[in-house]
Amino acid sequence: MQDALGAAGLFVAAFLLGSIPFGLIISKVFYHTDLREHGSGNIGTTNAIRTMGKVGGYAVFVLDFGKGLLSGLLAWWFSWNILPSGGLAPGVLVSYDTMLAVAFLGCVWGHVFSPWLKFKGGKGIAVAVGCLFVTFGWVGAGLELLIFIVLVVATKRVSIGSIAAAAACPFFALYFFWGDWAAVAFCAVAGLTVVWAHRENIKRLRAGTESRIGDRKRA
Repeated sequence: MQDALGAAGLFVAAFLLGSIPFGLIISKVFYHTDLREHGSGNIGTTNAIRTMGKVGGYAVFVLDFGKGLLSGLLAWWFSWNILPSGGLAPGVLVSYDTMLAVAFLGCVWGHVFSPWLKFKGGKGIAVAVGCLFVTFGWVGAGLELLIFIVLVVATKRVSIGSIAAAAACPFFALYFFWGDWAAVAFCAVAGLTVVWAHRENIKRLRAGTESRIGDRKRA
């Protein structure tokens, strides 16, 4: 029972952390505008760069990425302070890997469904990457980034790299967490949530109207 309550508490903490809308905060405090009223209306990195320039956009990325990293540290703290043997003992009800996956899902959902923005938010890429550096480790996160970079360079479309990396998440989870089906399920839901958050991009890709890197802004 304590394990389940600890996992629930971690999810809530990661959700609230992920829900902090840094894109909106930076746009209002430093640029005196509302990021949601420009471009795609999204509060994430891509729209932030297009709206506020590289400095503002990269600041949003670093802060969103940091939310993901911090959620992993929350998973570590909850595990070692709540779970028996930190969740590393064989046969535990909730494992350390499951706690990592719970934090991953909580942070992504908080970002995509921010309660401060009427349960609307970003698309979760920067946050997810930050989470994965803890959830999958440097190797797994590096491979996810490689998928993203290769496809963005090849297609000149950020959305294709983002969708592909998110769609690969369940398969990486199967490799890293094989046998811990709760961890696999939470990671799969997080990755598919990011794919879902790109549903408008998918529609534009199918219609052939998705913008490429370097395209001039339409009037």
